[in-house]
Amino acid sequence: MAESCVIGVDLGGTNVRAAAYAADGRVVGKRAEAESRAQSGTAAIVDAVVSTVQAVQASLDNPAAAVGIAVPGHIDDASGLVRWAPNFGETREGVFEYWVDVPLKAAMQERLRLPVVMGNDANCAALGEYAFGSGEGKATCLVLLTIGTGIGGGVVLSPAAVDGYARGPLLLLGGNKGGAELGHTTVAHGGLDCNAGTYGALEAYCQRDSIVRRAQHKLKRGRESRVTELAGGDIAQVTPKHLADAAEAGDELAIEVWREVGTYLGSSIGSFINIFAPEVVAVGGQISKAGRWLLEPAIAEARNVAIPSLFADTRILQAVQTDDAGILGAAALARQSVQTSMV
Repeated sequence: MAESCVIGVDLGGTNVRAAAYAADGRVVGKRAEAESRAQSGTAAIVDAVVSTVQAVQASLDNPAAAVGIAVPGHIDDASGLVRWAPNFGETREGVFEYWVDVPLKAAMQERLRLPVVMGNDANCAALGEYAFGSGEGKATCLVLLTIGTGIGGGVVLSPAAVDGYARGPLLLLGGNKGGAELGHTTVAHGGLDCNAGTYGALEAYCQRDSIVRRAQHKLKRGRESRVTELAGGDIAQVTPKHLADAAEAGDELAIEVWREVGTYLGSSIGSFINIFAPEVVAVGGQISKAGRWLLEPAIAEARNVAIPSLFADTRILQAVQTDDAGILGAAALARQSVQTSMV
C-alpha cells in the first residue's frame, strides 16, 4: 500500500505556500505558491488557499490524508476559529477590519473535502524545527524564536519534559490556545513601542525595522560605515543583509549593531532557559541569517541571565529550517491529526 501523505500550508500576509509531505519530511509531488490576497476579504483568502492546495493535490499519485494550515494570529483549532489575525481581512468604508472569530477551518474542510487542522504560524514553525530541524525529532524541549518583520515564538516538549502520562511531541499552546508569544515578553519596562501596542517588548528591539533604525541612527550621527556603500549611498535603503555583509567585512558599526541587538535577544533567551530548561533554543526567521554576529552576543548575554546548570544543558543555535519551518510544522500537525484519529 502506498504511504499516505499530508499537505502543509503556510498562509502569510503576502503569499500562501503549500506542499505535500511523506512521514519522513520528503516532499511528494509539486509545491505550489500564490498570492494570499490577505486584505481582500475572507472569501478571496479562502479561494487563494483552496486553489493552492488543489494545485498540490493535482500533482499527487494518491490523495492526501489531511491538510495542516499555519496562520499568523490567535488560532483555536478546537473551535475551528481564527480568533484574531491582524494581517487578514478587508477594508470597509475606509477602515481595515481584521479577522476576529473567523470560521476558517469549516470553510476549508467544506471546499477541500479533507480533514483540516490549524495552528499559529510560529507554533507550527517550532514543530517543524523540532521534527525536521535542530530538534531532530527527539529533543527534550525546543524553544524557537522566529525573527523577521515581527518576532514569533514556539515551545515543543517531549513526554520526558513533563510529569504524568503524555504522548509527544507536545506543542505548548496555553489555556486559550494563544500562548507562547515569546516576542511580546518585556525586556525593557517602558521602552520602545511595538505594533502590539506595548512598550519594551523583545519584538520592539530585535525585529527587522528596529535593527535597521538602529543602524540608521548611527549613520545619521556621521559614522563611517561600509553599510552606506552597500545601500547604494542611501541609508533609507539599509537592510539587515547589508548589516550582515558589512559585519563579515569587519565593519565596526555593523558589528556594533548586531552586538546591541544580540544582547537584547540573549537577555530574553536567558529568561526562556530559566522557564523552560530547553535542550535547544533555535533562532529562525530571515534575520537569523546574520549568523554568528547575532548569535554570539546573544549567547554571551544568555549565559549572564540563565541559571548556570540550565544554561550548561542548552544549545543556542541558528535554526536549520529558516525558510520552510512553518509549512513543515503545518504538515506535522496534519500528520498528528491523522495518527490520533487512528488510535
